[in-house]
Amino acid sequence: MSEKKVNQDKFGELDRKNKEALLGGGEKRIEQQHAKGKLTARERLQILLDEGSFQELGKFVMHRSKDFGLDKEHYLGDGVVTGYGTIHGRLVYVFSQDFTVFGGSLSETHAEKIVKIMELAMKNGAPVIGLNDSGGARIQEGVVSLGGYADIFYRNVLASGVIPQISAIMGPCAGGAVYSPAMTDFIFMVENTSFMFVTGPNVVKTVTHENVTAEELGGASTHSMKSGVTHFACANEAECIAQLRTLFGYIPQNCEEEAPRLAYTPGNEKREALNNIIPANPNQPYDMRDVIQGVVDSGSFFEVHKNYAENIVVGFARLAGRSIGIVGNQPASLAGVLDIDSSIKGARFVRFCDCFNIPLLVLEDVPGFLPGTDQEWNGIIVNGAKLLYAFSEATVPRVTVITRKAYGGAYDVMNSKHIGADLNFAWPTAEIAVMGAKGAAEIIFKKEISEASNPEAKLNEKVDEYTRKFANPYRAAHRGYIDEVIYPEQTREKLIGAFKMLENKVAKLPKKKHGNIPL
Repeated sequence: MSEKKVNQDKFGELDRKNKEALLGGGEKRIEQQHAKGKLTARERLQILLDEGSFQELGKFVMHRSKDFGLDKEHYLGDGVVTGYGTIHGRLVYVFSQDFTVFGGSLSETHAEKIVKIMELAMKNGAPVIGLNDSGGARIQEGVVSLGGYADIFYRNVLASGVIPQISAIMGPCAGGAVYSPAMTDFIFMVENTSFMFVTGPNVVKTVTHENVTAEELGGASTHSMKSGVTHFACANEAECIAQLRTLFGYIPQNCEEEAPRLAYTPGNEKREALNNIIPANPNQPYDMRDVIQGVVDSGSFFEVHKNYAENIVVGFARLAGRSIGIVGNQPASLAGVLDIDSSIKGARFVRFCDCFNIPLLVLEDVPGFLPGTDQEWNGIIVNGAKLLYAFSEATVPRVTVITRKAYGGAYDVMNSKHIGADLNFAWPTAEIAVMGAKGAAEIIFKKEISEASNPEAKLNEKVDEYTRKFANPYRAAHRGYIDEVIYPEQTREKLIGAFKMLENKVAKLPKKKHGNIPL
């Protein structure tokens, strides 16, 4: 037998053994993962990335610790699969934690693999996707594993605003492990199989005597509806990965590029259905999503944070093939008022769009900020200021359409001309004033009303007078605060023209290290 043939056989046998080791314990562990309704680390990457595009890095890395029995168990890859591939033909870097190897726990070498991927992503200007499925730090390694987390956190911060960072929580994510996803741009979770919490149910019970399940404490529903930690809650892993791939169609590779555009053939851009959306009664709700669907390219709206702070709607869409970010008050929930949660939700989305050159469209129907001791005591002042700060700081093209109410300080906050909006349109139904007509009349004409022989009739008279004078868009238009009053059916046509005009916009902020957003 030739020497060349002998070497080939040796390499073949070595490759077979390596492949067995890479399974992290063989078919039994994979079956256990499937029994939980979960895919394996490699199966997730196979679905996420374009077919045949994945290139693995660090395949033969193993842990270095020899304490507490770790010297007896070694698995190639050390519980995380890392590498790069493509989504829709565009480069992405990925890591996928393998729960079948030491519970996906993070060791020194596990962390080094993730850090390497993140640094490559920053150097090459491509997004990072983390598929998280880990029990946390590897206890046997002590402070070394904690240091590994900190190394990752530091890269999260360095990469923030440079490249998109996406986290998909595919299993448990506890303790220090939660802070890396928390610093990424978007978080996906899977119902019933993924959890995020700083301290688990057992610790909670010991310390606070609360009986709570993992799902109640940190499940997808909890974090998508109550805490707002996760942006997307998905029914299963396949749906989660499909949603993640959809998101990538709207965002750029890095902060110096634009989001991908789709080919678009102009046609009749009038949308007559928009004329019938605003109810005759100014206090009657309607769904702002109907306005969005009537303005953007058909079927292109991709909502973010759908289940959290439902009084504001945010998401991506396409307008004439171009990716835009949309922020809209939602009259169908709490009359569309701004409160703590909606301010935070809106501010977070605005800042992402500004980081990555995605133009902003604001659809405004806001009666003001939500009153009450709960809001005041929990910081509506500083939290409302976050949305104001985010809009004021944004340098991307910014266009506002006021569909109905724009009252009080909320008018200023929702991308008004005064805080740097480029173009502001209003429908004829717009009401731009300090407050509603009834409340204003009661304050301004208090004496006249109280002294009238028929106070109720006098109040109605003054309400009508105030409405005629202020509850319309024309006084604001006279001052130049509104660029044009348009019919609803013209909105799409006007917006296409507006964003086309603004596509080469350049705006410079004053030189500084960074601003101090009111956190």
